[in-house]
Amino acid sequence: MRASAIIVAAGSGRRLGCDVPKAFVPLGGRPMLYYAIRALAAVKDLTEAVITLPPEMLSEGRAVVRGTGVDIPIKLTPGGSERQDSVRIALELVSAESEVVAVHDAARPFASPRLFEETIRAAYRAGGAIAAIPVSDTLKKVDSNAIVATAPRAGLYCAQTPQAFRRELLTRAHRDAIRDGIVVTDDAELVERIGARVEIVDGTPLNFKITTRDDLAIATAGGADLDEAAAELVTLAKQRDGSDNISVQLVRVRSVERVGIYRGRPYKLR
Repeated sequence: MRASAIIVAAGSGRRLGCDVPKAFVPLGGRPMLYYAIRALAAVKDLTEAVITLPPEMLSEGRAVVRGTGVDIPIKLTPGGSERQDSVRIALELVSAESEVVAVHDAARPFASPRLFEETIRAAYRAGGAIAAIPVSDTLKKVDSNAIVATAPRAGLYCAQTPQAFRRELLTRAHRDAIRDGIVVTDDAELVERIGARVEIVDGTPLNFKITTRDDLAIATAGGADLDEAAAELVTLAKQRDGSDNISVQLVRVRSVERVGIYRGRPYKLR
């Protein structure tokens, strides 16, 4: 199987209130985009990546790519005015030899290589697959600041990225969306519209999207460099697991602890 990745990083990040586009906001001493690219380096069957960027940030994007040390081919392209436009633009640059395309938001810097691999494998089998987590909060429908209904949460999931699809399905879905004038916020909805099967892969609450200043504060709490904390997690995981074959995803939450995810289990680093 051959797979390509699209990283959507063309957003302005106005809600973050920063002076640079969201993908270039510093996180652990590096631009947010850095972590999405680094995750791709360890993904089996991934042969290339296409990254959409604000047109004025292509030079900066090339510098971030060089800094990751990733050796798979990476193409950079200006994105569109909407997320959907950016994915369609990137899709046109994907190799015709790729069977599966994984789409990921740079604003989710804590997605693990394992999550990419599971999503890609599920898409290869079923046609489409997305990372998602069950809704845990009670959902209220509100009108004029008053609750008018409580929605049952059974069977409801919060969609995340990566989202992966057979290349021909994703291409057709975007083509039909243009024809029908449809604009959506994720690619799964477009693929659902053409009647294709899209399965759920277990995501994690730690794969959250950085949209607001509060999200950024949670992501950056703790003050330590992510790579240094990841090295600490590797040592801890080796001690507990007795294995040298370790892949690590690391996040930090709140101000008093850092949490590493190793084989789906959290490890607190103090």
